Amino acid sequence: MGFSPSSNDGGPVAEINITPLVDVMLVLLVIFMVAAPMMESGVAIRLPKASSKALPREGKPVTVSITKETRVFIDKEEVPYSKLSSRLKEVFKGKSRKEVFIRADGELQYAVVAKTMAVVKNAGIDRIGLVTMPTATEDIAKSEQ
Repeated sequence: MGFSPSSNDGGPVAEINITPLVDVMLVLLVIFMVAAPMMESGVAIRLPKASSKALPREGKPVTVSITKETRVFIDKEEVPYSKLSSRLKEVFKGKSRKEVFIRADGELQYAVVAKTMAVVKNAGIDRIGLVTMPTATEDIAKSEQ
């Protein structure tokens, strides 16, 4: 606290020094700006690599993730495979645009991914997209040889 010698009645006037408060707030702002993107990672899956263009999307899409151990998640919520269809119907109840992105581990068998796609389609989902990791140009050239 500082005291100002100039006051109308001749006594000291107390002033609050807000510089330390501003310093702390700026440090917290930087910490949250750095930490926020790391919190949206979702379910840990090693995606297969493929070369494709990103699809245009509106809003936040619903994501069905399948781990290497065949555990299924809708966004970040684990769902038993037997209840996947009914849970998707609940999620999309009343929505006109029905779109799901499937994130499957690269080591997963194709049959599991195909079966999951069939369950999603039978739940009344109009559009299904597969999420992959982008590849480098040299990886594409090696696979073509």
